[in-house]
Amino acid sequence: MICLIAGTNRPQSQTLRVTRILEKRYKALGVATQVLDLNGLPSEIFLPSAYTEKPHSFAPYSDAVLKADGLVVVTPEYNGSFPGVLKLFIDMLKFPESFERKPVAFVGLAAGMWGALRSVEQLEGIFKYRNAFLFNERVFLPRVETQLNADDSFTQALTGQLVESQVKNFVSYVEQVKKLHG
Repeated sequence: MICLIAGTNRPQSQTLRVTRILEKRYKALGVATQVLDLNGLPSEIFLPSAYTEKPHSFAPYSDAVLKADGLVVVTPEYNGSFPGVLKLFIDMLKFPESFERKPVAFVGLAAGMWGALRSVEQLEGIFKYRNAFLFNERVFLPRVETQLNADDSFTQALTGQLVESQVKNFVSYVEQVKKLHG
């Protein structure tokens, strides 16, 4: 199962739209998926006490990450970085097992011209620290508002090709990691 993380809690975000497009692409290949929309995170994780005792309401998120064969993190760029809620989400996950030897792919999107390049690079450092296996085929969506049609398809053929390539190759990568590391 591939777990897709929509890395913001902004309601009706472009990030969630892109995540849903990715979900369709994985499902078209017959791959089971689960979308984690950070907009639905339980409010209890925002309490300082959540660092010492994880709220029971967070268990579905934690369990989804632990059970996943691979993760796809879809992140917007907020002020030259990734959203704080995504960092909190990562901090709430079990250490070290949540990302240990887990394949992780990244998709970045932004209103600006770099498509969340900085956000993805910062996240890669965190996931490397947590011993994840980083997939090197990243996708960046600059000026994301011009990249999406009303029917949640991509406006540019090249964007669709890049996403399709990442999806197909990430599935293969996840399978190879499973064979090597069980």
